[in-house]
Amino acid sequence: MQVRLTNLRLPVEAGELELPRQISQRLGIRTSDLSSWKILRKSLDARSKRDLQFVYTIAVQLPDDPQLNKRLTKKKDVESFVSENFDDPPPGEQSLSDRPVVIGAGPAGLLAGYYLAVRGYRPLIIERGYPVKERVPVIRAFDRNHAPHEPENNYLFGEGGAGCFSDGKLTCRMTGPDVDWVLQSFVTCGGRDSILYEHRPHLGSNKLPMICRNFRRKIEALGGEYRFQCRLESIEVRDGQIVGIGTSSGPIATRHVVLGTGHSARDTYAMLHGSGLPMRQRAFQLGLRIEQPQAEVNKWKYGRSEYLELLGAADYSIVAKGGTQDLYSFCMCAGGYVIPSVSEPGQFCTNGMSNSRHDTPFANAGLMVTLDPMHFGSSHPLAGVELQRKFEAIAFEMGEGDYLSPIQRVSDFLAGRAVVGDRSYPCSYERGTISNDLRAVLPGVVIEAIKSGLPVMDQKWRGAFLKEAMLVGPEMRGSAPLRMERDEITREAPGIAGLYPVGEGAGYAGGIVSAAVDGLRSAREIVRRFAPLGLRLEA
Repeated sequence: MQVRLTNLRLPVEAGELELPRQISQRLGIRTSDLSSWKILRKSLDARSKRDLQFVYTIAVQLPDDPQLNKRLTKKKDVESFVSENFDDPPPGEQSLSDRPVVIGAGPAGLLAGYYLAVRGYRPLIIERGYPVKERVPVIRAFDRNHAPHEPENNYLFGEGGAGCFSDGKLTCRMTGPDVDWVLQSFVTCGGRDSILYEHRPHLGSNKLPMICRNFRRKIEALGGEYRFQCRLESIEVRDGQIVGIGTSSGPIATRHVVLGTGHSARDTYAMLHGSGLPMRQRAFQLGLRIEQPQAEVNKWKYGRSEYLELLGAADYSIVAKGGTQDLYSFCMCAGGYVIPSVSEPGQFCTNGMSNSRHDTPFANAGLMVTLDPMHFGSSHPLAGVELQRKFEAIAFEMGEGDYLSPIQRVSDFLAGRAVVGDRSYPCSYERGTISNDLRAVLPGVVIEAIKSGLPVMDQKWRGAFLKEAMLVGPEMRGSAPLRMERDEITREAPGIAGLYPVGEGAGYAGGIVSAAVDGLRSAREIVRRFAPLGLRLEA
């Protein structure tokens, strides 16, 4: 029999080698009777600064013993447990005339392509950007040497998508076998085993390029194909069925397209809207980024200096009611960097990342507000995109047309003071900063939410949250400002059979894992309905 043991606590000083003894003690059995066990969940309880603890959920396989089962039913935090099976359907019976095409090599497209390849469908993955190995030197030159922005090779476009260089957080509110399959796929392609159960798993921006390359090698070994520097330019629909796509490298015939554009392919959004793909406005996240000394965050969360050696740089998650709207931290990067999030010339916004070592002296996090479409200024489906462009253009001008990041002391922002032109403020943004009034890069409702929420956050930290804090921004790419419509059973766009909008760009995800799961689920529907290319299953 299998049971689930919850709320098993160990001091952070104790290693996981202590777990078998603790499991046996909690269940009232001998350690030798533990035939197998695995960690389902591990999180940090930091409420007591003098006694930090890891909290575990454990699945335990035990002998089938009626007396033992009866005894365990009376124990607190122990329950019978049956693992939910991953839905891996047999191939469908309909024939494929052409191999499926996946648009975009970000998390949604990557996992869709990987699942299709594993199941024998030999997908073609097209990506407007460059292979990840060619992305790295271009990004470094932009950050450190003031190299020009390259529209198709940057932090947002290329193998791995925006997620490849934006920290590698695998935090996800979803649970279940689809999430487990995605995480296991990351492990198979080079991620460490602990991401399978950590509460806030993190790969690090320095690890993701290698993992993306490993995914590509496996996909290609299974008969799939990648085409880089290949941008989607049109879709061909005939009698309500997609029959092909136009690309910057020429036309491709296909009746199955997994559309994982990402949230920053604005030219693709416009093309799809003009082609009749149903889409609508969607509330999205935007705001600023706050940066603090990492030492202050460590001090607040850990209490004892020895915890830093055991746990590494501390993170945080914080929410405050900001007037009529919540203000919340997003994508907190312990020991990280502020980075540019730029997809078009003449515009600027920020994001954050950290490497696996979390070894800079800075902590940064998004300060985000959810903006309702009523504030977009238009009913057009792409009005949110135009709002992003408006404020990103202002930020670019503030950065003197050289992608410097506008920066402002929190105290000045709250007081409505503007210091303009100072380049000496400390910040992890490598290309350089210049001070200005960040109220100019946000809608008024967002400004008010941040002004109301920051003091509340500071009270929660007893005055430590805003100590020495800086603001940079804007941050406009927290999520897509639109949603592409789709049927939630077939997962196809209404009126365009064979077109499967997925991921953050389609408005159905909010992070690496949720986007990957969304791509997986659409790929699975192709498998469920169709036989692999060249095969015909008998009815």
